[in-house]
Amino acid sequence: MAADEQEQMDLSYPPDARRAQVREGVELYYESVGSGTPITFLNNFFLSAPFWRSITGELAEHHRVVTYDLANHGASGKLAKEPSWQEHAADLIGLLDALEIESTYLVGTSASTQLARDVALAHPDRVRGLILAGPVFGLTGMRRHRQLNRAWRVTLQTQGIAGLYNHMYPEVIAGEMNEEGGTPGFLGLRESFMAMNTPEELANGLSLVQEGDPSSQLLTRIGAPTLVVLGDDDILLSPGRGRQVAALFPRGRCEIMPNAGHVPFFDDPESFQSMILKFVAETEAHA
Repeated sequence: MAADEQEQMDLSYPPDARRAQVREGVELYYESVGSGTPITFLNNFFLSAPFWRSITGELAEHHRVVTYDLANHGASGKLAKEPSWQEHAADLIGLLDALEIESTYLVGTSASTQLARDVALAHPDRVRGLILAGPVFGLTGMRRHRQLNRAWRVTLQTQGIAGLYNHMYPEVIAGEMNEEGGTPGFLGLRESFMAMNTPEELANGLSLVQEGDPSSQLLTRIGAPTLVVLGDDDILLSPGRGRQVAALFPRGRCEIMPNAGHVPFFDDPESFQSMILKFVAETEAHA
C-alpha cells in the first residue's frame, strides 16, 4: 500500500451506522457491500471495520463482503468486561443470523486467525472456507506470538499508543514496504493506527491473545478448505514453516506473497484479493 493510499484511508463511521443485536446487551457495528457468496472479515485487535474498505474493492465486485467491529471495539457496543474468544465466536454467529447469512468464507488476520479457527471448529456448517493471513499458529503451539503480544502490552503500558506503534511497525511491516514508504509511509499509517484504536481496546485485545487453546492439533480437526496466506517476510513463520502449518489442515494449502510481512494485505492489496477470489472460485466449483 503506497504512502498516499495510507494518508487517504477513510476510517470514518457513517452518521447512520448500522448495528445488529447479536445477543442480549451486545450490538455490533457492521458494513455489508456487494452481493453473492459472502466473505466475512475478522478484525485483529488493531483494525476497525472501515479499514477494510480500501482492501476489499475488487472482492465486493464479485461477492458480498461483510466487515464488523468486535464487541468492545470500534463502534460496536461497549461492555463492562472484554468478551472471551467463545463470546466473540458466538457474536459472529449472531451477526450472520441477523444478516441472514447461512454460511460464509472467513478471512482472519494475525490474532483473528485464532477466532476463525474457533468458529470453524464450533460451527462447521456456517464456514464455507478459511483464509488465514499471517496466522499465529505454529507446529507445536503459539508461544512466539504470545511473547510478542506480551512485549507489545508492556510497551503500551509504558509508552502509550504512539510507542506501541513505533515498536510494532518494524516487526509487522515488510522490510521492502518500510524502505519504499519511508517517513511518509510510517507517519501515514501511524495516523490511521491511532485513529482506529484506544489504549483500553488495545490492552484488552493484547490480554485476550494470551488466552485460548494454543494446541496445533486443533488445526487437524478443521474440515473447511483453508488457504494460508503468508508474507515471505513474516515475523512469525518462514515460508517453509508456513507450508508445514498449512499441511496440518486436512484441506489446507499455502500461498506465499513476495516482499510482504505479517499483514500481507498492506503490502499488496490487489494480489491479496486475487488470491481470495481464486480460492473461493475453486472451492465453490468443487462444493
